[in-house]
Amino acid sequence: MVRWPSEKPLVRVICAGLIGNVMEWYDFSLYGYFAVTIGHEFFPDAQPGVSLLAAFATFAAGFLVRPLGGVVLGRIGDRMGSQHALLISVVAMAIPTTLMAALPTYNQVGILAPILLVILRLMQGLSAGGEYTTSIIYLCERAPSRKRGWMAMWGLWGSVAGMLLASALGDCLAHGLSPEQLHAWGWRIAFALGSVIALVGVLLRNHLRPMQSVEPPSNQPLRELVMHRSALLRVLLLNVASSVSFYLLFVYVVSDLESIDKLASATALNLNTKAMGLLLILYPISALIGDRVGRKPMFILGSGWLVLGAWPVLHLLQSHDPSTIWRGELGLVMAVAILAGAKNAANVELMPQAIRNTGLALAFNLAEGWIGGLTPLAATWLVMHSGHPTSPALLLVGAGVVTLVTAVGFTRETAFAPLQGSTTGEGAPVSAKT
Repeated sequence: MVRWPSEKPLVRVICAGLIGNVMEWYDFSLYGYFAVTIGHEFFPDAQPGVSLLAAFATFAAGFLVRPLGGVVLGRIGDRMGSQHALLISVVAMAIPTTLMAALPTYNQVGILAPILLVILRLMQGLSAGGEYTTSIIYLCERAPSRKRGWMAMWGLWGSVAGMLLASALGDCLAHGLSPEQLHAWGWRIAFALGSVIALVGVLLRNHLRPMQSVEPPSNQPLRELVMHRSALLRVLLLNVASSVSFYLLFVYVVSDLESIDKLASATALNLNTKAMGLLLILYPISALIGDRVGRKPMFILGSGWLVLGAWPVLHLLQSHDPSTIWRGELGLVMAVAILAGAKNAANVELMPQAIRNTGLALAFNLAEGWIGGLTPLAATWLVMHSGHPTSPALLLVGAGVVTLVTAVGFTRETAFAPLQGSTTGEGAPVSAKT
């Protein structure tokens, strides 16, 4: 007789995969939310638009090193197990976040301030590169049959929960402090609190137990990566639409509403916080649908939504009216949620087990780091050089086309096949050990 998993082991598995993402993305996204403030404090001599551009360039620097961090932590995961990579990742993120809270500004130490800022962003990017991919592999390989989308979703849910926490705290600080106080020292409070979340993550992940690997890791990872280059490219392209839309909505739009639409910081952060809260509700629903109908229909619907809706959404976002802007944000939230119903489990299912951690970390971080992470910078550049505030719609359309073509023409359905390396198999229980 088949014994289905009890709730307690599943909850432990989910919490282990979730907590690090909460901490990682709380820390990592704080910079994006306070980009205007950080630009003023660390690049004070520049014009407002150039200052914001410099701040986003520094933000992008953290993303550019994510593939390297992902490969290093991915290799640790393939060789030693996901639990070791998860613990290293959460410790590595805690260090630069704590230091960010005490970082001197340009007026205090001159050119050394932006140099130190870039170094800390690079450290954060290296550690974040392996967190999400390692956690969804950890969750998928321990998921009951036909529930991989549901289980993997919690890794992404934790990421957005961390970003929501950062946005909510920024919202509270913007409402509770004067603009002068927020620029002078208020933003440091948010980074200081990140060290508390980091401590919780370390305590939870310090007790993870390894699982028996079905297939040994490759002794020639570079050769294996080249052999499976089609899988790497497929996963990369499938993640382009979700990466671009996510970072346009939750990083660029916040600063755009402040610097171009001239909305108050409190109003922009409030809209952002509501959008993230809605996304946390939609993620589980989308994951359940993805487990039922498959990954391909969700990829096609989400990327098609971006292609058709990009221009109307950007027009709504430039309306200067908070209620109209909210409708524009809803359009992007729907696209992000639909794509999430496919990508989390598909990322794991499409990658061979022997290079699963390394390969997924490389492919995902190239999409998320080099394409998604550069989106705020690219959007700011487009607006500055075209003079059209809706020009970032070009990024959404292009990203949607890339993922749509990949899903329709080059991706097989993986939702209903057994996962290589799973601890559960078809109809088997999840391991009680996490």
